[in-house]
Order: sequence, then C-alpha cells, then structure tokens
Amino acid sequence: FPVTIRYSLNHSINMENILVISRHPEILGVVVRLINQQPDWNAIGTCVDQEALQIFQQENIALVLLGNGILPEEEEKLRAELLAINPAVLIIQHYGGGSGLLVCEIRQALEHKVILG
Repeated sequence: FPVTIRYSLNHSINMENILVISRHPEILGVVVRLINQQPDWNAIGTCVDQEALQIFQQENIALVLLGNGILPEEEEKLRAELLAINPAVLIIQHYGGGSGLLVCEIRQALEHKVILG
C-alpha cells in the first residue's frame, strides 16, 4: 500500500533534502525519523516509485536513499529515471546496519558531493 512520510522538525536554511525509497513502511518510517534527527537534513519517504519520481521533480533533492525491498530491476529503472531528471543527484543504498552507519553513509555521500562540486 502507498505510504509517504513527510515529517520534519528541521527548518534550517541550508537543509539537505533526502528522498528515501523503501518497500517496507515500518522500516521507511524509522529511516525517515533517524535522518530527521540530524539538524540539517530533511527526509521525505515513500514506498511507491511513481510517487518518488513526483517528489523528486517537485523538491530540491540532494540525495536519494534506496532501502529495503527494492528488486534489482526496479532499482535499475529508478536509477535511470532519477538520473534522467537530474544527472548530478547522489543515489546510495542502505539495507540496514544501525543508525550510526546510516548517518555515516549519508554524511560521506554529501561531503563527497561538496568536494566534487
């Protein structure tokens, strides 16, 4: 069933918007909550690819996080569609490993983007 999570306590001017796509609503909720605990990050989560693409076109997304349950052929199609819209977007995978690892993976990707411009 479709699930979209748009919840943030963050209101920083330098906010990095992160789109989270996962097939498991419970995990999606946890990941969005963990990301939104970071002061300069705002997560938007969905379980539906078409909705993810709509959000991606409407919001200024700095990073896309692909989570649990996405089949390889779905991931390939999603990556192609996201990159067709914005070839510079960062797309990373996260399949678990705890909140520390999640934050570290996102921070490294965003820092890498700053270095590369």
